Amino acid sequence: MSLKRVFVGIFRSFEGTSDRAKSPELKTRYYQLSREKLWDEVTSTLKKIPGYKLLHEVPSVGEILLEKRTAFGRTMDITVSLVSTGPTRSAIDIYSATRGSFGDLGSNYRTILNLFAILDKKLANYKTNP
Repeated sequence: MSLKRVFVGIFRSFEGTSDRAKSPELKTRYYQLSREKLWDEVTSTLKKIPGYKLLHEVPSVGEILLEKRTAFGRTMDITVSLVSTGPTRSAIDIYSATRGSFGDLGSNYRTILNLFAILDKKLANYKTNP
């Protein structure tokens, strides 16, 4: 992780992915799966990750809410959004925010990269480009 991320994290306590993200590692991930099949794969994978607590699932909307404790005892709220972009194509976006008024020193950024690494490994056969 770059020093720039740490400095940005002093003031900012959230991070998210999108199609328009400046950083390539924070770009939306696309998979050649229907949203229903992607939902099954992602929920089963997220439930098995140690350190993350699944709070809520909304299959009709495509959102999964997770909670994680940081090393300093702060709580991170993570939203994983699954969006259908076609009949057999779907996308995943992640938004992570730390509770409290101070920055996160880049922990939300690292959490998103960690989750994407796990999901990319699990769904490697289905990954596509935007």
